[in-house]
Amino acid sequence: MAKLSRGPVFFTASNFYLDLKLDGSSNVVDAVFLECQGFNYSQDVIEFSEVTSGRWGKASKGKFVQTKLPGHAKSGNLTLLRGMTSSIALWNWFELIQDGNWAKQRKNALLTIYEGGKPQARFELTAAWPTRYKISDVKSNSQEIEVEEVEVAYEGFKRVKI
Repeated sequence: MAKLSRGPVFFTASNFYLDLKLDGSSNVVDAVFLECQGFNYSQDVIEFSEVTSGRWGKASKGKFVQTKLPGHAKSGNLTLLRGMTSSIALWNWFELIQDGNWAKQRKNALLTIYEGGKPQARFELTAAWPTRYKISDVKSNSQEIEVEEVEVAYEGFKRVKI
């Protein structure tokens, strides 16, 4: 009897953990993030064209050739959103960068995706530092959670083994 193969298992986006250790923080960032956006890493494409001595159509020479080569790899910025608490760890990190201590404040982070309570995928961000700090608008009649948002630049983004 033929054995049926199962298709791939797809992970849900709601089961994640971002491990980011900041100076002076007793916990791991003192935060549970509601959302993390902007995980991407891309590579530029360098295109160049040339006319070769090969034959093109009815012409005896002059074949046009276009080539694409890999160029500079670059990452986007990550946006971290969390419910605001009394912890000021993210603000302190941002302030240290503003004060000129950026070289010592570039941090590595691990994003782990869970499924069934077990880690299934892990990504490493390298040399991350905050570029923007924001809180959500406040309204006297609102019952919404106050959200703290930090945009983080990072140099490297790669998938690593668990």
